[in-house]
Amino acid sequence: MHEKQKLFIGDIFVFKLITFPLKQNIFSEPKVGKHGQFVVAGTEKDTSELIELLQKCAVEKFTTCRQLQARQFVSLATIVTTDYEALYAYKRSDYQRCLQLSIQNVHTLLYAGLIYSDVAIHKVFIQLLDDDIVSLTTLMLIVNAECRQNSSHSVITQMTLSLYLMTQCLLKLRHSVMSLAQTLHYITLAQRKTAAHRTLDQLTLRLAWRKIATIRYDTIGEFNVDSKAEYSALSSTRSQKKKLKQTTPAPL
Repeated sequence: MHEKQKLFIGDIFVFKLITFPLKQNIFSEPKVGKHGQFVVAGTEKDTSELIELLQKCAVEKFTTCRQLQARQFVSLATIVTTDYEALYAYKRSDYQRCLQLSIQNVHTLLYAGLIYSDVAIHKVFIQLLDDDIVSLTTLMLIVNAECRQNSSHSVITQMTLSLYLMTQCLLKLRHSVMSLAQTLHYITLAQRKTAAHRTLDQLTLRLAWRKIATIRYDTIGEFNVDSKAEYSALSSTRSQKKKLKQTTPAPL
């Protein structure tokens, strides 16, 4: 007996394309509007479904690519395989799933020796990202001409992406302040490991840090806080970060 082949999103997408003209009766006489313009038979819903299928198909392909990279470079570097899956979950507002994947990736990458794989923050990936990181990337490209000329400046490591998604999901899901304080610690460690010339990595990590560090005490009640001691722990983490910044010698 032959094993059943796994059905991929791409297969569904091809089937959708084949059956779409039949459903829309493409061979019928086209409708003409008041000003002689042709009326498109498809609906906005059909278009959004096709876009979603395309995005899911792309995520599947990129995830497969990550799995191949992880197997090929297993002895040379640490590569996680669910970064695009986490990014897509965040795009679909599935914050719990995104948080679960991001935490796993952070724990895998944070203490790894060499991190090989990057994530591009431009072109086709823009539609999977949120407004803050897109604006940050755009501002960097506008201000720094060198970044526009070299595409390597428009990438971040898997660790940076995972920490940013982790931060966003914790805030959106109103997790405990202790979880936020722990994330600040992770971000600080990541900043130490990230080379100074990786501009977008540094900016993204700083953005994630500020999203947590700027939480005001008068709004902290919206989060899951057991006591004022948790907020004190968060404030202590902020203070340690400031002291570290003040004592770090300026580059020559």
